[in-house]
Amino acid sequence: MPEISDTTTISQLGELGLLKKILPLLTTNSSLIEGAGDDCAIVECNADTDMLLKCDCVVEGLHFLPNTPPSLIGRKALARTISDIAAMGGTPEHALITLMVHPSRPASLIEGIYQGLNQIASEYGISLAGGECSALTHDSLAISITLTGTVPHRKAILRRTAQAGDLIAVTGKLGGSFPSNRHLTFTPRVKEGNLLRASGLVTAMMDLSDGLASDLPRLAKASGLSFHLNLEKLPCHEGCTHLQALKDGEDYELLFTFAPQNYEKISSLLPCTIIGEMTKEKNTHTSLPGKGWEHFSEQK
Repeated sequence: MPEISDTTTISQLGELGLLKKILPLLTTNSSLIEGAGDDCAIVECNADTDMLLKCDCVVEGLHFLPNTPPSLIGRKALARTISDIAAMGGTPEHALITLMVHPSRPASLIEGIYQGLNQIASEYGISLAGGECSALTHDSLAISITLTGTVPHRKAILRRTAQAGDLIAVTGKLGGSFPSNRHLTFTPRVKEGNLLRASGLVTAMMDLSDGLASDLPRLAKASGLSFHLNLEKLPCHEGCTHLQALKDGEDYELLFTFAPQNYEKISSLLPCTIIGEMTKEKNTHTSLPGKGWEHFSEQK
């Protein structure tokens, strides 16, 4: 793999380009079932259970505004990682919190953040097992969460296992997450993820964090497929357009695929909306009007 040029900036690479440089450098061992590239990594624990590993962060000015109530900052930081555990059909267990903040910030801010962390941790039976604190040299705030979870051995639902002809479905509604503040108060779909995993009917799944316009192509690429998407079928929050539902992001709903003959069984498990079909055709997703979020790009 060629080295990154000294003159190449991260914004020129973009998030996906940077990952293409980093991922081949990762060292693994034989207990790792699934590494980087899905919602969570999967590690074999025993004959019955696999461990899910997830690390995610929230950054002031990017994931929340400076005037956001501290408890909602803490809630979102942990809820995002819970959503990724849900996307694998797993159950969250233990979290480590890394707090990065400028020393000039009031201590009450941190107390409020931990109130939010504790509240949602209690809701999902998660233990806050510890973590780390670090000062920032500039006036900002960031929180990184490492979360573990469990899933029955070899039963986690992956992104890369969709099949041509599968229907594409989403839970809930999409669009307008930031203006409505739903990005701070969303409910991680752990119950739904477990139902879908236990059914044995879902072929692939991920959560919608960067927007359907970014996340659906990622699922399709991981599965070596493309898709047909019916924009008019997108379930929109009130006041949102189909374009907003496609590209706004921060919805934290589940995106999943399953064989058409299982539609009635899936529908009996939980409410969902069919929005398209997986296909072997090449590059059908390039006609999407807009794209979702990508870190390091200059699109937003």
